[in-house]
Amino acid sequence: MSTTAVVRELGALAHDSSHPPAVRCVCGPPQVLADRPDGTVVRSGRIVAKAHAADTDREALAARVALAADPRLTGVLLPPLPAPARPRSARPVTLWPHGEPVDPADPDAAPWEEAATLLARLHRTGPPLPLPPMRGPAKAALAVARMRAARPGEPATSAVLAAWRSLPAWARGEEPPPAHRAGFLCHGDLHLGQLVRHPAPHGPWLLIDVDDAGLGDPSWDLARPAAWYAAGLLPPEVWLRFLAAYRGAGGPAVLAGGDPWPELDVPARALTVQTAALAFAKSAAEGRTPDEVEQMMIDACARIASLPPELAAEGSS
Repeated sequence: MSTTAVVRELGALAHDSSHPPAVRCVCGPPQVLADRPDGTVVRSGRIVAKAHAADTDREALAARVALAADPRLTGVLLPPLPAPARPRSARPVTLWPHGEPVDPADPDAAPWEEAATLLARLHRTGPPLPLPPMRGPAKAALAVARMRAARPGEPATSAVLAAWRSLPAWARGEEPPPAHRAGFLCHGDLHLGQLVRHPAPHGPWLLIDVDDAGLGDPSWDLARPAAWYAAGLLPPEVWLRFLAAYRGAGGPAVLAGGDPWPELDVPARALTVQTAALAFAKSAAEGRTPDEVEQMMIDACARIASLPPELAAEGSS
């Protein structure tokens, strides 16, 4: 089925789920929120329909959707709506209530403390059902593979590859994490786009998108803001507010006091590599050079690659 056909089907599913057939329709046209190989998302009225990647592990997806529906995660994860009856798409489809996303035009209002508190609550919750591993390290490995395919043998990518090779095998998704880092309930892909207010527009903030959720190292969910802070993209005061809110809510990824970097260093370096690799891949696809923000992450990889081996290995055990 073509992408256009998938978008049409998702729009119809979301529309039909928005209200009973007997109710007079006042909906606008379906709105495409995302259309990528890993997920096509369409909104109609109060409903969002998502077609997941064609090669999605359906059993793992079902477990992750069940996690979002579990009452023990009420107030943390946006709960799903009942699955559509036999959609025509070959891709698995899920339905969700629409929530109000973070406003990218108002960075000062970004809910960093709320995100940290939600993460702490998620990490403190015992796994309510059998779950697959959190996909954070696997996503980093996919980003590096995508960069290699987009820019084969290009010298500019050497620092990113060197930073990648400096990471321990568990952070590259090649083996399970150390036992003391494993077994926590994790989101797997935390960024501000993964928060919505529900009910919109003034309800509480909730985490969305459980495609990468599962069991693993909770420090991975703090790694993206940590990497942004280390690269100079996130102001120190915002990072400190985020970290204080996480600790104040009893989050287990870092100690309650003291230096958080023994736990955060390796995941933050991995997310730096992932972001830089995606920057190279996307800029190649768009026929341009990396922009200023992308270049900051690439430069951060060069600093990681230049670390002496004994310093690069810190935090890897």
